[in-house]
Amino acid sequence: MMTRKLPIIAVATAPGKAGVGVIRISGAELLPLAEALFQKALPPRQANLLTLRDAQGESIDQLIAIYFAAPASFTGEDVLELQCHGGPQLLELVMKRCLELGKDQGLVIAEPGEFSLRAYLNNKIDLAQAEAIADLIDAQSEAAVRGAARSLQGAFSNDINSLIEEITQLRILVESTLDFPEEEIEFLENAQARERLSTVMKKLYGLREGAKQGKILRDGIQLVLAGAPNVGKSSLLNRLAGEEVAIVTPIAGTTRDRVKESITINGVPMHIIDTAGLRETGDLVEAKGIERSWEAIGAADLVVFLQDPSSTDKNITAEASELKAQILQALPPKCPVLEVRNKSDLLSESALNQDRNPCLLISAKTGDGIEALKQKILKLVGWGGTQEGAIVARRRHLDCLDRAATHLDKSQQFAADGNRSLELFAEELRLAQDQLGHITGKLLPDDLLGKIFSQFCIGK
Repeated sequence: MMTRKLPIIAVATAPGKAGVGVIRISGAELLPLAEALFQKALPPRQANLLTLRDAQGESIDQLIAIYFAAPASFTGEDVLELQCHGGPQLLELVMKRCLELGKDQGLVIAEPGEFSLRAYLNNKIDLAQAEAIADLIDAQSEAAVRGAARSLQGAFSNDINSLIEEITQLRILVESTLDFPEEEIEFLENAQARERLSTVMKKLYGLREGAKQGKILRDGIQLVLAGAPNVGKSSLLNRLAGEEVAIVTPIAGTTRDRVKESITINGVPMHIIDTAGLRETGDLVEAKGIERSWEAIGAADLVVFLQDPSSTDKNITAEASELKAQILQALPPKCPVLEVRNKSDLLSESALNQDRNPCLLISAKTGDGIEALKQKILKLVGWGGTQEGAIVARRRHLDCLDRAATHLDKSQQFAADGNRSLELFAEELRLAQDQLGHITGKLLPDDLLGKIFSQFCIGK
Protein backbone atom coordinates (compact mmCIF):
# COMPACT_ATOMS: atom_id res chain seq x y z
CA MET A 1 0.00 0.00 0.00
CA MET A 2 1.22 3.52 -0.83
CA THR A 3 1.79 5.30 2.50
CA ARG A 4 4.90 7.40 1.91
CA LYS A 5 4.77 10.94 3.28
CA LEU A 6 7.16 12.60 0.84
CA PRO A 7 5.69 15.34 -1.37
CA ILE A 8 4.48 14.05 -4.74
CA ILE A 9 4.07 15.54 -8.21
CA ALA A 10 2.30 14.46 -11.39
CA VAL A 11 0.67 15.77 -14.54
CA ALA A 12 -3.06 15.73 -13.75
CA THR A 13 -4.33 16.18 -17.32
CA ALA A 14 -4.50 13.58 -20.09
CA PRO A 15 -1.43 12.88 -22.26
CA GLY A 16 -1.15 14.73 -25.56
CA LYS A 17 -1.35 18.32 -26.81
CA ALA A 18 -3.92 20.67 -25.28
CA GLY A 19 -4.50 24.32 -24.58
CA VAL A 20 -3.88 23.77 -20.85
CA GLY A 21 -1.96 21.15 -18.91
CA VAL A 22 -2.20 20.90 -15.12
CA ILE A 23 0.59 19.76 -12.81
CA ARG A 24 -0.35 18.91 -9.24
CA ILE A 25 1.94 18.80 -6.20
CA SER A 26 0.86 17.58 -2.75
CA GLY A 27 2.75 17.36 0.52
CA ALA A 28 3.49 18.99 3.83
CA GLU A 29 4.82 22.57 3.89
CA LEU A 30 4.86 23.40 0.19
CA LEU A 31 5.21 27.16 0.61
CA PRO A 32 9.04 27.00 0.51
CA LEU A 33 8.86 25.12 -2.81
CA ALA A 34 6.37 27.65 -4.21
CA GLU A 35 8.65 30.52 -3.20
CA ALA A 36 11.64 28.78 -4.77
CA LEU A 37 9.74 28.31 -8.03
CA PHE A 38 8.46 31.88 -8.35
CA GLN A 39 10.59 33.97 -5.93
CA LYS A 40 7.49 35.15 -4.06
CA ALA A 41 5.06 33.98 -1.42
CA LEU A 42 1.72 32.73 -2.73
CA PRO A 43 -1.49 33.64 -0.87
CA PRO A 44 -3.81 30.64 -0.39
CA ARG A 45 -6.62 29.96 -2.88
CA GLN A 46 -5.74 32.78 -5.25
CA ALA A 47 -4.85 32.47 -8.94
CA ASN A 48 -1.43 33.97 -9.65
CA LEU A 49 -0.15 34.68 -13.17
CA LEU A 50 3.59 33.95 -12.90
CA THR A 51 6.63 33.09 -14.97
CA LEU A 52 8.55 29.89 -14.25
CA ARG A 53 12.26 30.06 -15.08
CA ASP A 54 14.99 27.45 -15.39
CA ALA A 55 18.26 27.42 -13.46
CA GLN A 56 19.81 29.88 -15.94
CA GLY A 57 16.94 32.35 -15.56
CA GLU A 58 15.41 31.58 -18.94
CA SER A 59 11.61 31.52 -19.13
CA ILE A 60 10.00 28.08 -19.32
CA ASP A 61 6.35 29.14 -19.28
CA GLN A 62 3.95 31.82 -18.11
CA LEU A 63 1.40 29.95 -16.04
CA ILE A 64 -1.25 30.21 -13.33
CA ALA A 65 -0.25 28.91 -9.89
CA ILE A 66 -2.78 28.23 -7.10
CA TYR A 67 -1.72 27.28 -3.57
CA PHE A 68 -4.15 25.39 -1.31
CA ALA A 69 -3.12 25.35 2.34
CA ALA A 70 -3.79 22.19 4.38
CA PRO A 71 -6.28 20.94 5.34
CA ALA A 72 -8.46 22.91 2.87
CA SER A 73 -7.37 20.95 -0.20
CA PHE A 74 -8.29 17.83 -2.12
CA THR A 75 -5.67 15.66 -0.38
CA GLY A 76 -5.84 17.37 3.02
CA GLU A 77 -2.16 18.35 2.58
CA ASP A 78 -0.67 21.50 1.08
CA VAL A 79 -1.41 21.40 -2.66
CA LEU A 80 0.15 23.47 -5.44
CA GLU A 81 -1.50 23.38 -8.87
CA LEU A 82 0.26 24.77 -11.91
CA GLN A 83 -1.91 25.50 -14.95
CA CYS A 84 0.56 25.54 -17.83
CA HIS A 85 0.27 25.55 -21.61
CA GLY A 86 -0.51 21.98 -22.62
CA GLY A 87 2.43 20.85 -24.75
CA PRO A 88 3.92 17.50 -23.62
CA GLN A 89 7.51 18.74 -23.89
CA LEU A 90 6.66 21.91 -21.98
CA LEU A 91 5.01 19.95 -19.17
CA GLU A 92 8.07 17.74 -18.97
CA LEU A 93 10.30 20.83 -18.54
CA VAL A 94 8.02 22.20 -15.79
CA MET A 95 8.06 18.82 -14.04
CA LYS A 96 11.85 18.69 -14.29
CA ARG A 97 12.22 22.18 -12.78
CA CYS A 98 9.86 21.34 -9.91
CA LEU A 99 11.77 18.14 -9.15
CA GLU A 100 15.06 20.07 -9.17
CA LEU A 101 13.86 22.67 -6.67
CA GLY A 102 11.94 20.12 -4.59
CA LYS A 103 14.87 17.74 -4.25
CA ASP A 104 15.72 18.84 -0.71
CA GLN A 105 12.12 18.18 0.39
CA GLY A 106 12.18 14.73 -1.22
CA LEU A 107 9.72 15.58 -4.02
CA VAL A 108 8.99 12.44 -6.07
CA ILE A 109 6.70 11.48 -8.94
CA ALA A 110 3.34 10.20 -7.71
CA GLU A 111 2.22 6.63 -8.12
CA PRO A 112 -1.15 5.93 -9.81
CA GLY A 113 -4.01 7.04 -7.58
CA GLU A 114 -1.76 8.46 -4.88
CA PHE A 115 -3.48 11.86 -4.69
CA SER A 116 -6.85 10.17 -4.14
CA LEU A 117 -5.28 7.76 -1.67
CA ARG A 118 -3.96 10.65 0.40
CA ALA A 119 -7.38 12.28 0.31
CA TYR A 120 -8.82 9.01 1.62
CA LEU A 121 -6.16 8.57 4.32
CA ASN A 122 -6.70 12.17 5.46
CA ASN A 123 -10.49 11.59 5.73
CA LYS A 124 -11.36 14.01 2.92
CA ILE A 125 -13.29 11.25 1.13
CA ASP A 126 -14.15 7.63 1.85
CA LEU A 127 -13.23 4.70 -0.38
CA ALA A 128 -16.52 4.63 -2.30
CA GLN A 129 -16.10 8.33 -3.11
CA ALA A 130 -12.49 7.76 -4.17
CA GLU A 131 -13.58 5.01 -6.54
CA ALA A 132 -16.27 7.33 -7.89
CA ILE A 133 -13.52 9.74 -9.01
CA ALA A 134 -12.07 7.06 -11.30
CA ASP A 135 -15.56 6.04 -12.42
CA LEU A 136 -16.41 9.65 -13.28
CA ILE A 137 -13.32 9.84 -15.49
CA ASP A 138 -14.04 6.50 -17.16
CA ALA A 139 -17.82 7.01 -17.54
CA GLN A 140 -19.13 5.68 -20.87
CA SER A 141 -22.50 7.43 -20.97
CA GLU A 142 -24.31 10.48 -19.63
CA ALA A 143 -26.15 8.29 -17.12
CA ALA A 144 -22.84 6.87 -15.90
CA VAL A 145 -21.45 10.40 -15.48
CA ARG A 146 -24.44 11.44 -13.38
CA GLY A 147 -24.33 8.24 -11.34
CA ALA A 148 -20.61 8.61 -10.61
CA ALA A 149 -21.14 12.27 -9.66
CA ARG A 150 -23.82 11.24 -7.15
CA SER A 151 -21.46 8.65 -5.66
CA LEU A 152 -18.67 11.22 -5.46
CA GLN A 153 -21.00 13.60 -3.63
CA GLY A 154 -21.59 10.86 -1.05
CA ALA A 155 -25.05 9.52 -1.96
CA PHE A 156 -23.93 5.86 -1.97
CA SER A 157 -21.76 6.29 1.12
CA ASN A 158 -24.59 7.97 3.02
CA ASP A 159 -26.88 5.03 2.30
CA ILE A 160 -24.20 2.58 3.46
CA ASN A 161 -23.42 4.57 6.61
CA SER A 162 -27.13 4.81 7.44
CA LEU A 163 -27.42 1.02 7.25
CA ILE A 164 -24.31 0.58 9.39
CA GLU A 165 -25.80 2.89 12.02
CA GLU A 166 -29.09 0.97 12.09
CA ILE A 167 -27.25 -2.34 12.47
CA THR A 168 -25.09 -0.80 15.21
CA GLN A 169 -28.18 0.20 17.17
CA LEU A 170 -29.62 -3.28 16.71
CA ARG A 171 -26.35 -4.85 17.89
CA ILE A 172 -26.35 -2.67 21.00
CA LEU A 173 -29.88 -3.80 21.73
CA VAL A 174 -29.12 -7.51 21.27
CA GLU A 175 -25.76 -7.58 23.02
CA SER A 176 -27.05 -5.60 26.01
CA THR A 177 -29.51 -8.43 26.72
CA LEU A 178 -26.92 -11.22 26.76
CA ASP A 179 -26.06 -10.59 30.44
CA PHE A 180 -29.70 -11.02 31.41
CA PRO A 181 -30.76 -14.39 29.98
CA GLU A 182 -34.03 -14.51 31.93
CA GLU A 183 -35.26 -11.33 30.28
CA GLU A 184 -33.76 -11.66 26.79
CA ILE A 185 -36.79 -12.67 24.77
CA GLU A 186 -39.26 -10.37 26.48
CA PHE A 187 -36.88 -7.44 26.19
CA LEU A 188 -36.17 -8.01 22.49
CA GLU A 189 -39.85 -8.43 21.72
CA ASN A 190 -40.71 -5.22 23.51
CA ALA A 191 -37.97 -3.43 21.58
CA GLN A 192 -39.28 -4.92 18.30
CA ALA A 193 -35.82 -6.26 17.42
CA ARG A 194 -37.08 -8.61 14.73
CA GLU A 195 -39.17 -5.91 13.11
CA ARG A 196 -36.19 -3.56 13.08
CA LEU A 197 -34.07 -6.30 11.52
CA SER A 198 -36.68 -6.78 8.78
CA THR A 199 -36.58 -3.06 8.05
CA VAL A 200 -32.77 -3.14 7.77
CA MET A 201 -32.93 -6.13 5.44
CA LYS A 202 -35.50 -4.42 3.22
CA LYS A 203 -33.25 -1.35 2.92
CA LEU A 204 -30.22 -3.52 2.17
CA TYR A 205 -32.05 -5.42 -0.59
CA GLY A 206 -33.16 -2.13 -2.14
CA LEU A 207 -29.63 -0.77 -2.01
CA ARG A 208 -28.30 -3.96 -3.58
CA GLU A 209 -30.75 -3.70 -6.48
CA GLY A 210 -29.69 -0.10 -7.03
CA ALA A 211 -26.03 -1.16 -6.97
CA LYS A 212 -26.74 -3.79 -9.65
CA GLN A 213 -28.11 -1.02 -11.86
CA GLY A 214 -25.07 1.08 -11.03
CA LYS A 215 -22.69 -1.68 -12.07
CA ILE A 216 -24.44 -1.86 -15.44
CA LEU A 217 -23.93 1.90 -15.86
CA ARG A 218 -20.27 1.65 -14.90
CA ASP A 219 -19.14 -1.45 -16.79
CA GLY A 220 -21.67 -1.65 -19.59
CA ILE A 221 -22.89 -4.93 -21.07
CA GLN A 222 -20.80 -7.36 -23.12
CA LEU A 223 -23.30 -8.27 -25.84
CA VAL A 224 -22.17 -11.03 -28.23
CA LEU A 225 -23.85 -11.64 -31.60
CA ALA A 226 -23.46 -15.34 -32.39
CA GLY A 227 -24.75 -17.74 -34.99
CA ALA A 228 -23.93 -19.66 -38.15
CA PRO A 229 -22.34 -17.87 -41.12
CA ASN A 230 -24.50 -15.47 -43.13
CA VAL A 231 -27.39 -15.11 -40.67
CA GLY A 232 -26.95 -11.31 -40.51
CA LYS A 233 -24.78 -10.72 -37.43
CA SER A 234 -22.73 -7.97 -39.09
CA SER A 235 -25.88 -6.37 -40.51
CA LEU A 236 -27.38 -6.31 -37.02
CA LEU A 237 -24.22 -4.75 -35.59
CA ASN A 238 -24.37 -2.02 -38.24
CA ARG A 239 -28.06 -1.44 -37.54
CA LEU A 240 -27.51 -1.12 -33.78
CA ALA A 241 -24.44 1.09 -34.24
CA GLY A 242 -26.18 3.32 -36.77
CA GLU A 243 -23.26 3.11 -39.18
CA GLU A 244 -21.33 0.55 -41.24
CA VAL A 245 -18.68 -0.71 -38.82
CA ALA A 246 -18.59 -4.29 -40.17
CA ILE A 247 -18.26 -5.50 -43.75
CA VAL A 248 -21.42 -7.14 -45.09
CA THR A 249 -21.45 -9.38 -48.17
CA PRO A 250 -23.59 -12.30 -49.37
CA ILE A 251 -20.53 -14.55 -48.98
CA ALA A 252 -20.72 -16.83 -45.94
CA GLY A 253 -17.74 -16.37 -43.59
CA THR A 254 -17.05 -12.70 -44.46
CA THR A 255 -16.40 -11.88 -40.79
CA ARG A 256 -13.28 -13.74 -39.73
CA ASP A 257 -12.49 -11.98 -36.47
CA ARG A 258 -14.32 -10.23 -33.66
CA VAL A 259 -15.59 -6.74 -34.49
CA LYS A 260 -16.38 -4.65 -31.42
CA GLU A 261 -18.43 -1.46 -31.23
CA SER A 262 -19.60 0.45 -28.13
CA ILE A 263 -23.01 2.13 -28.19
CA THR A 264 -25.68 3.15 -25.68
CA ILE A 265 -29.25 1.88 -25.54
CA ASN A 266 -31.49 4.11 -23.43
CA GLY A 267 -28.37 5.43 -21.70
CA VAL A 268 -26.97 1.96 -20.94
CA PRO A 269 -23.46 1.28 -22.37
CA MET A 270 -23.37 -1.75 -24.65
CA HIS A 271 -20.16 -3.32 -25.97
CA ILE A 272 -21.40 -5.27 -28.98
CA ILE A 273 -19.16 -8.00 -30.39
CA ASP A 274 -19.84 -9.33 -33.87
CA THR A 275 -18.28 -12.78 -34.14
CA ALA A 276 -17.19 -15.04 -36.96
CA GLY A 277 -19.86 -17.50 -38.13
CA LEU A 278 -19.71 -20.69 -36.06
CA ARG A 279 -19.07 -23.72 -38.24
CA GLU A 280 -16.52 -26.42 -39.04
CA THR A 281 -13.85 -25.09 -41.38
CA GLY A 282 -10.50 -26.08 -42.81
CA ASP A 283 -9.49 -22.44 -43.36
CA LEU A 284 -6.77 -21.61 -40.78
CA VAL A 285 -7.64 -17.90 -40.58
CA GLU A 286 -11.36 -18.50 -40.25
CA ALA A 287 -10.75 -21.23 -37.65
CA LYS A 288 -8.78 -18.74 -35.54
CA GLY A 289 -11.64 -16.25 -35.80
CA ILE A 290 -14.15 -18.93 -34.73
CA GLU A 291 -11.94 -19.79 -31.74
CA ARG A 292 -12.07 -16.13 -30.71
CA SER A 293 -15.84 -16.18 -31.16
CA TRP A 294 -16.14 -18.94 -28.59
CA GLU A 295 -13.88 -16.97 -26.24
CA ALA A 296 -16.20 -13.96 -26.58
CA ILE A 297 -19.24 -16.14 -25.84
CA GLY A 298 -17.49 -17.45 -22.71
CA ALA A 299 -17.07 -13.88 -21.40
CA ALA A 300 -20.47 -12.49 -22.42
CA ASP A 301 -23.16 -10.85 -20.28
CA LEU A 302 -25.75 -11.64 -22.96
CA VAL A 303 -25.62 -13.67 -26.18
CA VAL A 304 -27.94 -12.86 -29.07
CA PHE A 305 -28.23 -16.09 -31.07
CA LEU A 306 -29.21 -15.21 -34.64
CA GLN A 307 -30.95 -17.62 -37.01
CA ASP A 308 -32.22 -17.36 -40.58
CA PRO A 309 -35.95 -18.24 -40.73
CA SER A 310 -36.03 -17.80 -44.51
CA SER A 311 -34.13 -21.06 -44.98
CA THR A 312 -36.27 -24.16 -45.50
CA ASP A 313 -33.30 -26.55 -45.48
CA LYS A 314 -33.95 -29.11 -42.71
CA ASN A 315 -30.20 -29.72 -42.32
CA ILE A 316 -29.65 -26.04 -41.56
CA THR A 317 -32.47 -26.10 -38.99
CA ALA A 318 -30.91 -29.15 -37.30
CA GLU A 319 -27.48 -27.48 -37.30
CA ALA A 320 -29.00 -24.41 -35.62
CA SER A 321 -30.38 -26.57 -32.81
CA GLU A 322 -27.02 -28.24 -32.33
CA LEU A 323 -25.24 -24.88 -32.38
CA LYS A 324 -27.60 -23.51 -29.73
CA ALA A 325 -26.75 -26.46 -27.46
CA GLN A 326 -23.03 -25.77 -27.91
CA ILE A 327 -23.52 -22.09 -27.07
CA LEU A 328 -25.44 -22.96 -23.90
CA GLN A 329 -22.54 -25.13 -22.77
CA ALA A 330 -19.99 -22.36 -23.41
CA LEU A 331 -21.86 -19.60 -21.54
CA PRO A 332 -20.62 -18.13 -18.26
CA PRO A 333 -22.91 -18.65 -15.22
CA LYS A 334 -26.26 -16.82 -15.33
CA CYS A 335 -25.62 -15.47 -18.85
CA PRO A 336 -28.91 -15.41 -20.79
CA VAL A 337 -29.34 -16.27 -24.46
CA LEU A 338 -31.76 -14.31 -26.61
CA GLU A 339 -32.88 -16.23 -29.70
CA VAL A 340 -33.54 -13.90 -32.62
CA ARG A 341 -34.73 -14.77 -36.12
CA ASN A 342 -33.35 -12.30 -38.65
CA LYS A 343 -34.30 -11.54 -42.28
CA SER A 344 -38.03 -11.18 -41.70
CA ASP A 345 -38.06 -9.07 -44.88
CA LEU A 346 -37.46 -12.26 -46.88
CA LEU A 347 -40.54 -14.00 -45.49
CA SER A 348 -43.87 -13.87 -47.31
CA GLU A 349 -46.88 -12.35 -45.59
CA SER A 350 -48.48 -15.79 -45.27
CA ALA A 351 -45.33 -17.19 -43.67
CA LEU A 352 -45.29 -14.31 -41.18
CA ASN A 353 -48.94 -14.92 -40.29
CA GLN A 354 -48.37 -18.65 -39.81
CA ASP A 355 -45.17 -18.19 -37.78
CA ARG A 356 -45.71 -19.46 -34.21
CA ASN A 357 -42.04 -19.50 -33.22
CA PRO A 358 -41.55 -17.72 -29.85
CA CYS A 359 -38.21 -16.26 -30.99
CA LEU A 360 -38.02 -12.53 -31.64
CA LEU A 361 -38.42 -11.78 -35.37
CA ILE A 362 -36.44 -8.87 -36.84
CA SER A 363 -34.96 -7.51 -40.03
CA ALA A 364 -31.50 -5.99 -39.63
CA LYS A 365 -31.83 -4.76 -43.21
CA THR A 366 -35.08 -2.78 -42.83
CA GLY A 367 -35.03 -2.13 -39.07
CA ASP A 368 -38.26 -4.00 -38.36
CA GLY A 369 -38.30 -5.34 -34.79
CA ILE A 370 -35.09 -3.58 -33.76
CA GLU A 371 -36.76 -1.43 -31.08
CA ALA A 372 -38.38 -4.53 -29.56
CA LEU A 373 -34.97 -6.21 -29.63
CA LYS A 374 -33.39 -3.32 -27.71
CA GLN A 375 -36.07 -3.44 -25.02
CA LYS A 376 -35.69 -7.22 -24.69
CA ILE A 377 -31.92 -6.84 -24.32
CA LEU A 378 -32.33 -4.28 -21.53
CA LYS A 379 -34.81 -6.51 -19.73
CA LEU A 380 -32.60 -9.60 -19.91
CA VAL A 381 -29.52 -7.83 -18.53
CA GLY A 382 -31.53 -6.61 -15.54
CA TRP A 383 -31.84 -2.92 -16.37
CA GLY A 384 -34.64 -1.40 -14.32
CA GLY A 385 -35.48 1.27 -16.86
CA THR A 386 -34.76 4.34 -14.74
CA GLN A 387 -31.70 6.53 -14.31
CA GLU A 388 -33.28 8.77 -11.69
CA GLY A 389 -31.14 8.72 -8.55
CA ALA A 390 -28.85 5.99 -9.94
CA ILE A 391 -25.38 5.61 -8.49
CA VAL A 392 -22.36 3.90 -10.04
CA ALA A 393 -21.24 0.71 -8.29
CA ARG A 394 -18.48 -1.86 -8.76
CA ARG A 395 -18.30 -5.63 -8.56
CA ARG A 396 -16.56 -5.23 -5.20
CA HIS A 397 -19.53 -3.28 -3.82
CA LEU A 398 -22.01 -5.91 -5.01
CA ASP A 399 -19.97 -8.72 -3.46
CA CYS A 400 -19.92 -6.91 -0.10
CA LEU A 401 -23.67 -6.25 -0.28
CA ASP A 402 -24.33 -9.91 -1.17
CA ARG A 403 -22.26 -11.12 1.79
CA ALA A 404 -23.95 -8.61 4.12
CA ALA A 405 -27.36 -9.87 2.94
CA THR A 406 -26.29 -13.47 3.63
CA HIS A 407 -25.28 -12.58 7.19
CA LEU A 408 -28.55 -10.72 7.80
CA ASP A 409 -30.50 -13.71 6.49
CA LYS A 410 -28.68 -15.91 9.01
CA SER A 411 -29.23 -13.40 11.80
CA GLN A 412 -32.96 -13.49 11.08
CA GLN A 413 -32.92 -17.29 11.41
CA PHE A 414 -31.06 -17.10 14.73
CA ALA A 415 -33.43 -14.40 16.00
CA ALA A 416 -36.34 -16.77 15.38
CA ASP A 417 -34.66 -19.47 17.52
CA GLY A 418 -35.15 -17.47 20.70
CA ASN A 419 -32.61 -17.31 23.52
CA ARG A 420 -30.79 -20.41 22.29
CA SER A 421 -29.09 -18.46 19.48
CA LEU A 422 -28.89 -14.82 20.55
CA GLU A 423 -25.09 -14.82 20.58
CA LEU A 424 -25.10 -16.09 17.00
CA PHE A 425 -27.73 -13.47 16.16
CA ALA A 426 -25.38 -10.75 17.45
CA GLU A 427 -22.37 -12.24 15.64
CA GLU A 428 -24.12 -12.32 12.26
CA LEU A 429 -25.11 -8.68 12.74
CA ARG A 430 -21.46 -7.83 13.36
CA LEU A 431 -20.32 -9.69 10.25
CA ALA A 432 -22.94 -7.90 8.12
CA GLN A 433 -21.79 -4.58 9.53
CA ASP A 434 -18.17 -5.41 8.69
CA GLN A 435 -19.06 -6.17 5.06
CA LEU A 436 -20.78 -2.80 4.70
CA GLY A 437 -17.74 -1.14 6.27
CA HIS A 438 -15.56 -2.67 3.55
CA ILE A 439 -17.45 -0.64 0.93
CA THR A 440 -16.46 2.72 2.41
CA GLY A 441 -13.02 1.44 3.41
CA LYS A 442 -13.45 1.46 7.18
CA LEU A 443 -12.34 -2.15 7.57
CA LEU A 444 -10.53 -2.89 4.32
CA PRO A 445 -7.10 -4.63 4.38
CA ASP A 446 -4.12 -2.48 3.34
CA ASP A 447 -3.14 -4.76 0.44
CA LEU A 448 -6.60 -4.45 -1.11
CA LEU A 449 -6.52 -0.67 -0.67
CA GLY A 450 -3.23 -0.54 -2.56
CA LYS A 451 -4.64 -2.68 -5.37
CA ILE A 452 -7.74 -0.46 -5.71
CA PHE A 453 -5.81 2.81 -5.90
CA SER A 454 -3.13 1.41 -8.21
CA GLN A 455 -5.82 1.13 -10.91
CA PHE A 456 -6.33 4.90 -10.91
CA CYS A 457 -4.62 7.07 -13.50
CA ILE A 458 -1.49 9.00 -12.49
CA GLY A 459 -2.38 12.47 -11.26
CA LYS A 460 -5.58 11.38 -9.49
